[in-house]
Amino acid sequence: MAEKKGWGLGAKLKSLFGRGAEADEQVVEPTEVIEPVEITEPTEVIEPAQVVEPAQVIEPAQVIEPVEITEPAKPAKAEKPAKAEKPAKPAKPLKPEKAPKVAAAKVKRALNIDEDTWEDLEATLLGADFGPTVTEQLIDVMRANVAKYPSIDEDDFIRMLREALEERLSKFDTTLKLSERPAVVLVVGVNGVGKTTTIGKFARFVKNAGRTVVVGAADTFRAAAVDQLATWAERAGADVVRPQQEGQDPSSVAYQTVEWAKNNGTEIVIIDTAGRLHTKGGLMDELTKIRRVIEKQAPISEVLLVLDATTGQNGLNQAEAFLEHAGVTGLVLTKLDGSAKGGFVLAVQERTGIPVKLVGSGESIDDLAGFSPVAFAAQLVE
Repeated sequence: MAEKKGWGLGAKLKSLFGRGAEADEQVVEPTEVIEPVEITEPTEVIEPAQVVEPAQVIEPAQVIEPVEITEPAKPAKAEKPAKAEKPAKPAKPLKPEKAPKVAAAKVKRALNIDEDTWEDLEATLLGADFGPTVTEQLIDVMRANVAKYPSIDEDDFIRMLREALEERLSKFDTTLKLSERPAVVLVVGVNGVGKTTTIGKFARFVKNAGRTVVVGAADTFRAAAVDQLATWAERAGADVVRPQQEGQDPSSVAYQTVEWAKNNGTEIVIIDTAGRLHTKGGLMDELTKIRRVIEKQAPISEVLLVLDATTGQNGLNQAEAFLEHAGVTGLVLTKLDGSAKGGFVLAVQERTGIPVKLVGSGESIDDLAGFSPVAFAAQLVE
């Protein structure tokens, strides 16, 4: 999942345990400094040896004729005085050894968990849109886990909560079923949840997986809906099937799109539908008709319900209504890059049995990813 801003729960959990307060830290004092070794004085300088005077010159002997004159002997050269030895260099003083740096050891603070702690946790989970039923169940699990250990700290507590969320989220199969050819995906949702942009992102998601895709603009109810969808489809590199006339029946546009895919060998078909309130029976019945028309040509692989993550517990009511009329097989969560908490996902999945399959986290064409229970739980408690 793409990097996102915090969704609220993690910050509240950290403030619950006073993570902002200064932690008690035990600082290990540095070891004693070793004193420098005393400097050794230089050794005594040896005086140069006494200079030897040159030997006395012998005068030539008196000449006796006719005896040959003997050349006088050359005077002996005076010996050079011996070089004085250089004084030994004084030994360098030893530098005092530095004491090794010892990192301050942080002492983990054990939590004092009492009934006030559980009440605070309950309020935090309710504020994160988990709903009363899921909140009560999570607290029961946490009580049982905490009781197994004589002492835990804040990190242990949050880790236990994250693992409890992962376990519950992982009970559902988040795999997209797109094996049929063509694989038809019907996208439904109420007005304003980001359905049109989600279709564009989903088309890009499919293209990045190496599949060919066509989008059917079957939202003929809202003005400019076709043009908006076509713009997003073109960004994704997908083909578009438009209504042949203004106000055309949505089910006929869906039929034409599947027919176009079969004739052109396109692998994935994404059908847009008009946004509708889940309380409007007539519009919900229209979805049933669209399904019936599509299935005359090809089976529907997925029916994806787009839910705004900021909706909260109202998303549960939407999911139940669309499940009845459209046969929803998966959820797409949008707007998780803002202040959305997303805790209601657990209640939606467990009440309806519908898994989350895709998550939208931004406004870019590439801001859509498959749902990961591990990553989602980590983001919730971050």
